[in-house]
Amino acid sequence: MRKIALYGMIFLGATGAAHAGDATGEWRDEDGKATIRVVDCGSALWGVIASEKQPGHLDTNNPDAAKRSRTTLGMPILINMVKSKDEEDTWEGKIYDPIRGKLFDSSIVAKSPTDLRVEGCVAMVLCGGQTWKRVEPGTSGFTYGPSGGWKTGTIGAPKTTAATPFPTPIGASKSAPKGAKAPAGNDPAAAEICAIPEIAATLPK
Repeated sequence: MRKIALYGMIFLGATGAAHAGDATGEWRDEDGKATIRVVDCGSALWGVIASEKQPGHLDTNNPDAAKRSRTTLGMPILINMVKSKDEEDTWEGKIYDPIRGKLFDSSIVAKSPTDLRVEGCVAMVLCGGQTWKRVEPGTSGFTYGPSGGWKTGTIGAPKTTAATPFPTPIGASKSAPKGAKAPAGNDPAAAEICAIPEIAATLPK
């Protein structure tokens, strides 16, 4: 079977006790190029690129011309992942590939407290996957958040001084839609991510 290199499907080039079955938190990709923050937005899990080892990439291949100038940093890539009714500790939805500018069917599986299996397929023919490793939010040493948005850390910053991404408290985000359902867990990161317009539009009112 021909495989898709999953990290090409992501971009160029949790605090507290975790357990198997918990897909939320921050995860470093298998190639060590980025971390992805996964949060519970109430009805589904969403994941955004939280930090990049080499920031500056743009979503140049997006089929929507209006989005081609946006940075990949801070962009949703795990899209509306809903808990599977058949598979334990599994969520199913879409993954966005900015290399191709396309969405793929995807699933994520919490294999252990430290391992998240991420897979993507095109019509169940071309498939590929990675196992991501859990990291503490804000401690990857990569650069966090898009310019003009979240606080930015320094590449290689020590764990004690790395900036924490998504610092805005719940309720403080001006972009949160009126009447939107609050994210689970009272997590400031979830509040910021769930308020991203692309995500907020999917939330129950």
